[in-house]
Amino acid sequence: MLFTRSTEMILSKYRPLSAITRLDTQLIRRSLISTQCNDQGIPPPLSGIRVLDLTRVLAGPSCTMLLADMGADVIKVEEVTRGDDTRSWLPPSAPVSPNSPKESSHLPPESAYFLAVNRNKRSITVNFKDPAGLEVMQRLVRSSDVLVENFIAGKLSGMGLGWEDCKVLNPRLVYASITGYGQTGPFREAAGYDVIIEAEAGLMHITGEPDRPPSKVGVAVTDLMTGLYAHGAILAGLRSVQHTGKGVWIDCNLFETQLAGLANIASNYLIAGKEASRHGTAHPSIVPYQVFPCKDGFLMIGAGNDKQFRLLAERILEKPELVDDARFVNNATRVANREALVDIITQVLQRHERDYWIDRFTGLGVPFGPINNIQQSFAHPQVGARQATVEVDHPRAGKVRMVAPPVTYNGKRMPVRRPPPWLSQHTKEVMLELGYSQNEIAELRARQII
Repeated sequence: MLFTRSTEMILSKYRPLSAITRLDTQLIRRSLISTQCNDQGIPPPLSGIRVLDLTRVLAGPSCTMLLADMGADVIKVEEVTRGDDTRSWLPPSAPVSPNSPKESSHLPPESAYFLAVNRNKRSITVNFKDPAGLEVMQRLVRSSDVLVENFIAGKLSGMGLGWEDCKVLNPRLVYASITGYGQTGPFREAAGYDVIIEAEAGLMHITGEPDRPPSKVGVAVTDLMTGLYAHGAILAGLRSVQHTGKGVWIDCNLFETQLAGLANIASNYLIAGKEASRHGTAHPSIVPYQVFPCKDGFLMIGAGNDKQFRLLAERILEKPELVDDARFVNNATRVANREALVDIITQVLQRHERDYWIDRFTGLGVPFGPINNIQQSFAHPQVGARQATVEVDHPRAGKVRMVAPPVTYNGKRMPVRRPPPWLSQHTKEVMLELGYSQNEIAELRARQII
């Protein structure tokens, strides 16, 4: 549990903060945890932390959603008329409920893309290019623990909201910048797009079939990895502030994230100078270890050792002669004779439907899995058993089903406290919290500042 301002207030009731010892803090934290634990497993660890979210599209919003899932008050600041780019990325979209709020009637339907990465947040709209809007932002900076932004390096500095500006307003601020290439270097001012970074940082080179052009991954995995790295870095930054009392500037970018994501492929090159290549679903050093076609679908099979290969040959394929064939007696010979073995396995598997082979594989200890489409993936029995989806009430779209937070704590998930917000849903609410009067809010709306 983070030592938040709300915790400090409780501690101050016992004695002045300067006199509080480490033991006092631990004891009071334990008391707080014991009283706050409920059917969520653990109390939301970021409760009391405010996050100012100036991000759009995927990398930044996925990061701030993870913080929101853990209880942070995430205030998503959006452009006044259009909002986050992904709001217009439709179809598909959720249907508009006949009972949706009248003040949102001018808005398009809620896009499925936006709904995917913006749960548990509040939305406000601010034109901070205007001095009055900048004042709103400065008040938000003063009252926040974290600011997350994904503008091109240097862009916010020119608008009075860079790290140097914000740390003066709030010396304890954790300021996280998410960019394409980082805050320094010759590409610092280049925009970051997942698919471009996939190409430039090696991922596309190793993705796809060997005799086909390079391919992108089916989901924006570089964006998502960057969001994960950024959210972990922000948690570290909050801990640093607790220890030092000083804010932190976090520099997180897609390019270096993707380099790190090359994992063993990167190490092969850096240690041994070994260049990588594309293998489709196959493994360069293990055979059979790839997708195989059945009569009506596909199976991924991974017989990674001799024992598994024997089970595959004898018990599943009913081809015991493969075990003693000199071409296939161990993994090295199977790799050397990859094409011949793959052809034999393919011929056998294509005699029957996928479900037939699933029954034969099940329970024998040979790794396998069907290639499921998205409908089949969400019909998987594990989805229901683990409650891996959640249904929320959206004020504009009615019942909306979405993927649940994927981590449990003591067997319980963090709750979805808020559905993804409609554009500017919480502007008035947040402005009142910042000390603006009803008349001031009305005036700023009339001028399209908010």
